Formats: sequence, structure tokens, C-alpha cells
Amino acid sequence: MDGVDGVLADFSTSPLTVRAHASAAMEPALKAELLALNQPGANELHRAALAANALMRVYAGVVQQLLSSSATAPGQVQAIGAHGQTVRHQPQQHDATGYTLQLANPSLLAELTGIDVVADFRSRDVAAGGQGAPLVPAFHQAVFGKAGQTRAVLNIGGMANLTLLGPASTDDVLGFDCGPGNAMMDAWCQRHLGQAFDADGVWAASGQVLPDLLRTLLTAPFFALSPPKSTGRDLFSPDWLAVQLRDFADAAPADVQATLTELTARTCATAVETYGAGSQQLLVCGGGAFNAHLMARLRALLPSVTILPSDACGLPAQQVEATAFAWLARKTMRRETLDLQSITGTRGARVLGAIYPA
Repeated sequence: MDGVDGVLADFSTSPLTVRAHASAAMEPALKAELLALNQPGANELHRAALAANALMRVYAGVVQQLLSSSATAPGQVQAIGAHGQTVRHQPQQHDATGYTLQLANPSLLAELTGIDVVADFRSRDVAAGGQGAPLVPAFHQAVFGKAGQTRAVLNIGGMANLTLLGPASTDDVLGFDCGPGNAMMDAWCQRHLGQAFDADGVWAASGQVLPDLLRTLLTAPFFALSPPKSTGRDLFSPDWLAVQLRDFADAAPADVQATLTELTARTCATAVETYGAGSQQLLVCGGGAFNAHLMARLRALLPSVTILPSDACGLPAQQVEATAFAWLARKTMRRETLDLQSITGTRGARVLGAIYPA
């Protein structure tokens, strides 16, 4: 939730070309409201609708930056892939189907930009019995799959998700959420330093990992689940962390930060070891790729794996997620199905996303 990233992706080339990249910071008030909406609260429907409108205005600003910097007219763009902001993710719960909710107002974004919008990518997957997440492994296969090489791709956003790519294009792709990525680290940093994130992991590196606290954090049942599995701030929230810290009231904040960073590193490394044995490379993307201390811990925990930012394969770490949803939007516009059975557990191939014409 630090900001919004957008790309202008050209699929007429092989491999695809990112013609422009733009970012916009999230206003503190909007970020605070989106975080609050992850938990039950008063007047949620009203607040969620207004937050979605505000978020679309940020999206529209990023679109305008992309068009301006690349001298592109709105009519030259086929569609905008707009993921929205996940505020609840509870697939297969409550009534066996469950739901996933990404705040967005695609109609407003189409109105503001004059471009068709594709949104709500996850709901059809959930309706078909899937987890609805992660969706990006299919994109990872398309852009990072390499014949004869076993690769893993680790996206460290608010949550962390892993994709495992076999050496043959016919191999099934496995992908799943590992657990918290930056979410817990960012929340703790905001609380104690008043900063949105721990730049380069410097604060975490100044502390000591607390073994007893790490063991406590690792007892969360999610970590013992087998794929397909997905998670979000419904589970890994500041409230969850507060419960885990009850017996560690005297812990130094820097030591807690070090332990939270280790939690992300350990759970990601364990996922690679358990399900990606033989992986020769681990490509890292998302905000976590810029956390030097976290990357160092991953390299220490996976000494036999070459760990690189996705930049090494032609797509910068900060652009991967936005490009993935451009790719997914193109699939939707072309009515092309995605078979995510080995990733989300869905019942079969489906067209994902809904189209909102300009």
C-alpha cells in the first residue's frame, strides 16, 4: 500500500516491451482507510465506496503519467488492467465458496481515462472453487520460464507468493502464498518509527532475532497448510501480531523487526526447499526485492540457489506486478482462459476479469 505502480505494456513484440513505467504515492489518509477496511468497522459500505473512488483517482493519475511520458493517446490503449486493493480475502470459507474483495470502481476509472477497464480478476476463480490467488504465476511462466532450467519466482509484496517453473513448457506451474511479505514489517516500522517501511532493512539489521518469538510466529496454522493456499491481512494483521507478542512485552522494537524480517525470509526459503527442490535460480520481485537485509537473509538460507532481482531477466522488480495485470487484462479482452488448477485449485480453465467499456 505504499503506492500505485503502472506500466504501458506492448505485447506486439516478443518478449513484451514495457514502454513506460509510472508510480504515485498513496496519500496517508487513503492508506490508513484502506488498512482500516481490512477489519470490520462502522459504516463499512459507505467508507469502502468512497475509498474505492479515491483509489481510482490515483490510478487515473498514473495512467495520465504513462500516456504523457510515452506520447500515447488514450485511443491507442486497448485496456487498463486494474487489480484494485484487497481488503478481504476469505475463499472457501463461510458457505464453502467464500469471497475475495478488491476495492475498485472500474466504471469511474473508465470515465476518468476514456479507456476500457478490466477488473475483478479474482472472483471468477473463487466462484470456480479456487483460492483466487495468486494469479501471477501464469504470467511468471510466460515471461520467466526457461527451457531446460528449473526456476522459482518470489514476489514479496504485502504478502509473499512463490511460483515454481519446471524445465519444460509443458510442466505444471505451482504457485502459492508463503505468508506475510512486507505487511508485518511495514506495520511495525510505521508504529515505532513513523516510517512507511524499513528502508534497506537497516532497522531490522540493527536488531537481534528472538528465537522464542520466531517459533511462536511460525506456529500459525497457515504455514503448515499444503498448496493451494492463499492469505492476506485478514490473518496476518497488527491484531494477530499483538496476540503473538503478549509474552514478549519487554522485547526491543528493533529485535521484533529483525524477527519479523526473519519470519518472511524463513517462510519463503522453506517454501522453496519444500516445493522447489532443484531450483537453480530464484528471481525476486516486488517491494521486498529492495530490502537488502531481507535479500541477504534469503541468500544465507538458500546457499545453493542463485538469487537475483527479476531485473536480471529483463523485467525490473517494481514493474512485474503491474505488467502481470496488463497481461491478465489482455487475456480477458481476448476471451482467453487461464487454467490455474495447479495454482489456485480452481475446477478448470476460466476467463478471469470483468470488462468495463469506456
